[in-house]
Amino acid sequence: MELLLVTLASALAGFVDAIVGGGGLILVPALFAVFPTTHPATLLGVNKSASLWGTAIAATSYARRVDLPWASLLPAAGAGFLGGFAGAWAVTVVSPVFLRKLLPLVLLGVLLYTLARKDLGRDHAPALQGRMQTLAACIIGALLGFYDGFFGPGTGSFFVFLFVRVLGFDFLHASASAKLVNTATNLAALILFALKGHVWWHYAAALAVSNIAGSLLGTHLALKHGASFVRVVFIFVVSALILKTGYDAFLR
Repeated sequence: MELLLVTLASALAGFVDAIVGGGGLILVPALFAVFPTTHPATLLGVNKSASLWGTAIAATSYARRVDLPWASLLPAAGAGFLGGFAGAWAVTVVSPVFLRKLLPLVLLGVLLYTLARKDLGRDHAPALQGRMQTLAACIIGALLGFYDGFFGPGTGSFFVFLFVRVLGFDFLHASASAKLVNTATNLAALILFALKGHVWWHYAAALAVSNIAGSLLGTHLALKHGASFVRVVFIFVVSALILKTGYDAFLR
């Protein structure tokens, strides 16, 4: 029964994550609810072992159908990988507890800005070109990679928002680009958790398969319905993240 519950949660997480990120909002709480006495690092390691594959498959699927600026995104993925390692190391020496109260406020700002700018992310009109685009993408990758390793909730959604706001992508191109860089940050975290023995490999395989299935469905819907659909899902997921992180920070 435990495996069935977390497998279903992993599939739903993969579905949401493939569209706009935020799959951790589903799978991480499910793992903590089903295995309440397990060390948190182990559950986070199990989450990464599943989400890595779903995100990687989504990135591959998007890449086949969406024209991506590889010259900028590959260096950004490298920066995200290094940032993820640095963040994971930092959390071993500094507590991320101060971010618990800050996160819902930042997410609220993202939501309000997106709602106020009704045209945000509807049209694909890159604001930067060449080296400037690469530099901006690398900075975003490094910063959010560090955040993903250090704390994590909402990383995929932050990637989407910044690729829309800073780089001028529409929501579909931003989501596709986010998957590539987020795959690198997930890989960095998984390697660190694995080296420290915080991955249940007997659960990882089943969760990865179900996460991939959900990811394929989410990617299909995003590609079929385009940027407007991704924008709607983004607003919904960020709203849910605000409620969840706000509850954890101020009411729990």
